[in-house]
Amino acid sequence: MNKTGLIEKVAAELESTKSDATRYVEAVLEAIAGGVKEDAKVTIAGFGTFLRKERAGRIGVNPITKAPIEIKPSKTCTFRASPALKGAL
Repeated sequence: MNKTGLIEKVAAELESTKSDATRYVEAVLEAIAGGVKEDAKVTIAGFGTFLRKERAGRIGVNPITKAPIEIKPSKTCTFRASPALKGAL
């Protein structure tokens, strides 16, 4: 399922228009992204946890030239499913 499919499901479930459902889905996604950015963790009971992880800088290897390259530190977001979600699968 992609974002469009999710919006269609929300619209059908709430018996609302697609434009309203789009606003709802966008609001939830923005709230999750903002929460991870500010607090590094967003937990939704019964669903899972979104976590911000920081990757340390390191030296990598260019696969073509085999020359060492510097990989800068970065931040990423991960998701850990709750036991309830895992059980539903």
